[in-house]
Amino acid sequence: MLLGMVRSRGQGAISDEARALHAEAPAVDLHADTLMWSRWFGYDLLARHEALLPRHAFAGHVDVPRLREGGVGAQYFGLVSLPIAPSGNRAVIDAQIDELEGAVARSAAGAGELVRADDVEQVRAANGRGAVAALLGIEGAHALDGDLDAVDHFARRGVRYLGLLHFSANEAGFPAYGWGRRDDAGLTPFGRDLVRRAEGAGLVVDLAHINRKGWFEVCALARLPLYCTHTGVAGAFRHWRNVDDEQLRALAQNGGAAGVIFTPRYLGAEGLEPVVRHLRHMIDVGGEELPALGSDWDGMIVPTRELHDASCVPALTTALLRAGLAARVVRKILRDNALRVLAAAAPRRA
Repeated sequence: MLLGMVRSRGQGAISDEARALHAEAPAVDLHADTLMWSRWFGYDLLARHEALLPRHAFAGHVDVPRLREGGVGAQYFGLVSLPIAPSGNRAVIDAQIDELEGAVARSAAGAGELVRADDVEQVRAANGRGAVAALLGIEGAHALDGDLDAVDHFARRGVRYLGLLHFSANEAGFPAYGWGRRDDAGLTPFGRDLVRRAEGAGLVVDLAHINRKGWFEVCALARLPLYCTHTGVAGAFRHWRNVDDEQLRALAQNGGAAGVIFTPRYLGAEGLEPVVRHLRHMIDVGGEELPALGSDWDGMIVPTRELHDASCVPALTTALLRAGLAARVVRKILRDNALRVLAAAAPRRA
């Protein structure tokens, strides 16, 4: 079981209650960009890595040994393509999926510690035998190269969420920040069609990086719960990257979940306390069903020191418990909220 792998590696004392929670409810992280590095440099998901740069900057945060040490039972891998590329993005996404499938095949030939999953039952089955479940999500609808039929292609390949925007405008809409930003414009007609098509194909729609106007339009249009996979909240720290209380309420009313990012730049300060503060603010505004984990590891970030890689999650669990959150609420943050949204979207089998 994953419990046996949960230990402290310089990130502070881990409480017995935190260990027990991870044994009962292995964490789910909504966003890490690790497969980008696998495609570019052959980064091996199955091997243990150490930080190459000071402050654990940019990459090298996630691999299977450290996911298991951190009591992480499921990792969503974000599929990244260059927002400025006019075409060829679909092939880039396929190449990253191929990287994951290769790692899963190599794992199956060995200890079997990494498996693919596309629904909650498969996540639970993987965790029940001590394996990490790998799920997939696309970051930015530019990955579709303007073709709605690509949604069905990626759904058949096991993609479970579709982020509409990244750091540039695309056929679906406009980013909160980046190239082509337009705060006065929301979803395009293509974007509205895309939300419907994604839900029909069993994909969760992801609001990360979309502008405020687009956020509310998606919430009004969506028939299924939404993700915002990695974000901070403006009510805890004001920053262009962070979403405000009205946005949080709209997502909560939709039944969705938002993953808190592990980046001091967006949290407002170093340490576990800012992460706890953002999560508590989500609860105060949107209720216990809203918050989740959305690290953005391997996404060219400088992570919070105490959450510098996937082995560190029990330190956050300990901090949440010591801040007075009930174990049942912490379990929702670690796992249940993310899986509830996933369960609402039926996957289309290959």
